[in-house]
This record gives sequence, structure tokens and C-alpha cells, in this order.
Amino acid sequence: MPPTLASLVHHSALKLTVRAGEDRLDVPVRWAHVSELADPVPYMEGGELLLITALKLDAEDPEAMRKYVKRLVGAGVVGLGFAVGVNYDEIPKALVDAAEQEGLPLLEVPRRTPFLAISKAVSAAIAADQYRAVTAGFAAQRELTRQALNAGPEGVLSALAAQVDGWAALYDASGAVVATAPEWAGRRAARLTAEVERLRERPAPASSVVGGPDNEDRVELHSLGTGRRPRAALAVGTASALGTAERYAVHSAIALLTLTTERSRSLHAAEQRVGAAVLRMLLAGQPDHARGVAGDLYGGLLDAPFRMIVADGGGELLAGLTEAVESAAARSGEAVLVVPEGERLVVLAADGGAAVAAGVEYAAAREAARAVPEQGAAEDGDEPVIGLSAPSGPIAAAAAYKQAEQALSVARRRGRILVEHEQLAAGSVLPLLADDAVKAFADGLLRALYEHDATGRGDLVASLRAWLSRHGQWDAAAADLGVHRHTLRYRMRRVEEILGRSLDDPDVRMELWLALKATSTD
Repeated sequence: MPPTLASLVHHSALKLTVRAGEDRLDVPVRWAHVSELADPVPYMEGGELLLITALKLDAEDPEAMRKYVKRLVGAGVVGLGFAVGVNYDEIPKALVDAAEQEGLPLLEVPRRTPFLAISKAVSAAIAADQYRAVTAGFAAQRELTRQALNAGPEGVLSALAAQVDGWAALYDASGAVVATAPEWAGRRAARLTAEVERLRERPAPASSVVGGPDNEDRVELHSLGTGRRPRAALAVGTASALGTAERYAVHSAIALLTLTTERSRSLHAAEQRVGAAVLRMLLAGQPDHARGVAGDLYGGLLDAPFRMIVADGGGELLAGLTEAVESAAARSGEAVLVVPEGERLVVLAADGGAAVAAGVEYAAAREAARAVPEQGAAEDGDEPVIGLSAPSGPIAAAAAYKQAEQALSVARRRGRILVEHEQLAAGSVLPLLADDAVKAFADGLLRALYEHDATGRGDLVASLRAWLSRHGQWDAAAADLGVHRHTLRYRMRRVEEILGRSLDDPDVRMELWLALKATSTD
């Protein structure tokens, strides 16, 4: 620890005597400074032991001493050393009373103790403390390195928590807690998720100091990774500010965890290349070859029903989807296959697993953010569009991919973030008629009928709709219209003449019915 006034008083060679401020001797001393100026405050930085002989001071004037001592305390001076036997045989009572009043420790320096000896003692103690801190820091670095090699990130956290006499936590790219040390720190770490997310929005490297949850401790947050976007974050909780040795330990932990993160990123890139090969084989209808290439890395994923996710969108937003899916899979111990393809992302994940759920939650969050622009939703056209297939297996992987693409296409037309293929099967085809191309076709097909009706020569459109809705039953359709069936027959012949199409053709009837539905949605 750094030198204190108490350690100087107890230094046998200095022979210092306390004359005031006995209860404040435990304060650290940053330096010992000699000054005979009447006002040395402009040259003080705080934390100094000021040494004087009162050469230019009226040390017997109570008012002058009160002002002098008050300014020293305001400048952060931690103690005043007064040499007796030089200008004064003893410390004047005015100075003693002023020091007592302001709570400033006042030390009597005997004539035989030169100020230089005090300065040397302070300097030697500071140097010894720094040497101890550096030595302890190197020892901590060795221990952290050993733990990194033998136990990975969890070992680094455990060693770091012991070094700082506190706790440590590691967060993944999504801001979720990956590991803590000791285990009891898990709840504290989880309550800092919002702070970690704010840290991730800043370019790396970034750090911040926050009050611990419920003001339990002081927490330092540090981003990890060498890229612009942090790959992880480290939290270090302690009861007070870190000392030099503890700071060495934290910096060593940051370096080791960053190295682990970057190495993991390289391995992850290699895994992605394997995953891309597995995906190509599945889509080519070669599940056996895909299993052989997947091995232990993705093999388990092909042994149970999976879902295919296909997403389009901006790079940053797809990166967010990737982080959400991969982080959820890592926390649950699932295998997940993620293949980026330019502006497109393909994901193969276990049906009912955490990765699929995370993808759905991500889409829901983006949908909610889009509804409230001030919360940071992307501009129109910048949002990701996601299609999710029905559960499938390796043999039907190509069909699952097609399902996901179909769902993505529908999501884009409907202005949705996510559409599941099962929703298409359970829903209706009618919403698809809102497509501009379908409406244009419907308007062109029915325009002649609308123009005929506009002249007041009949009601062919309504008659056609009633006849089609009754499946060509003349009596029922005529009753709906309130006309004789012969009148309806005449109108249907006019429809055929105007359109140049036969209503006996089921394809024609289908097209006319869809056209009527499309125009009725305007």
C-alpha cells in the first residue's frame, strides 16, 4: 500500500511528532513537497505532505494561520510538516489551533531531521509500493494465463475475481451472461444487461464504470474484441476502486479474453465454411454426404426435425439476427448452422429449440420497434425480411428451403418482418390478391364490364358475382339479384360476348372470381 502519514510518524529515523489531526493519519501521501511561499496552493495537485519552516509566514497570527491552513485543506494537502529550531523554536499555537480546527494533520519535524530525509522516505515507500504492485500484477498475469490455457474463459474469470477480491462476469455478443465467478454473482451480472447493451453500441474498445445493482458494488464494464463491433463484454465488480495490482489483473484478463474471442471467431469462420458445404449437399439431395461432412459439428442437427430460416436485409440487421440465433444456441447447447450469403442469411436450426425461438423473438422486437420510430426502427426497406419453413428432415431439406423462400416472399409483399410457412397453409390466399400486379390484371380483365355498367344498360358485374358465388345455379343467383332467371341468363351471355370468354371454362370462372375479389379489396 502507498505511504501514509502514520507510516511516516512510525518511521524510526524521522522522529516526527503529531501536534494536530491525530485521527487523520491513515490518509495516503502522494508526495512530500517543500515550499516557503505564503501561498503554495497554485503549485499543489492534492495528496501532498507540505514541509515548511515558516520563513515567510506570520505563524503567530491566528487569522493569517486560519486562512493559510484553510487554503491548504481546500487544495487537497493531506499534512503539514513544521521544522522547529529554524525560524521558530516550537510550532506557534496559532498554527496548531488552525490545524486542529480544519482537521489538518500537523507534524513536528526536529531540527536534526532534514526535509530531504522525509522526501526520500516518501519516495522510497512509493517506489516500493509500485514495485509490489507490478510484481503482484505480473503474478496475476501468470495465473490468469495459466487458467486461460487450462480452464478457458471460466478459469480466467475465477482467477480475476480472486485477484480483485470481487466478482467477474462474461457476456456474449447479444449481452447475455455466459459465465460468472463466483457463481453467486450471476444475479448481479444479469441485472447489468442494459448497461452492457449500451456499451455494445459504442465502437470497441469501450469501457464504463457504473454503480452496481442496488448500489452493492462498483462495476467496471469493458468491451472485448478487435473489430468495430464488440464480440463480448467483461464486468468486474469490487467494493472500491481498483488499485494498481488489480488494474494489471483486469488488463491481463481483457487481453486473454479478447484473444480467446478472436480465436473463437476464426474457428467460427471455419465452422461456417463447413456449414455452407453441408447446406449445399442437403439442397442437392445428398443427405448421406451431408452427414459425413457434418460429423460431430452438425451431425446431431440432422438427426431430428429442423427448420430452415431464410432472411434478406441490411448487413447490420442480419448481423443482429445472427447474434440472437447463435447466442441462444450456445446458451442451450444446441447445434445451429448459419450460412451468410451476401445480403441473405440461411439458418438451419432444431425445431422447437432455442435458436428458432430467438429468431422469432428478434423479428417480434424489430416489428415492435418499427411501430415506434423513435425507438430506433430502421428506415423503410432496411428491415430484415424473414421466412420460416415447417419442420423438416435431411431428405426434404430442399423443400424446406423452398417453403422458407415462399414465406419470405409473402412477408415482403405483406410488409411483415417474419412469416412462417405454416401460417400460409392455415390462412387464406385472398391477402395475396393485394399485390399490385394482381390488381392490375383484375382491373384489365373486368374493365369492359365496368364500362358497360357505367352506361346504365345493365348490372353485369353484380350479376357475374352472384352467379359465381352460387356456383352457376341460375335460380339461386337470380333470387339473390331479385330478377328472373331468364334475365340472368341473358346477362351472362352478354358477359361472355364482352369478354370473349366462355363461362363453361373452369379456369375462366376462377380468374373472374379472383379478379372480383381483388377489385373488391380496394
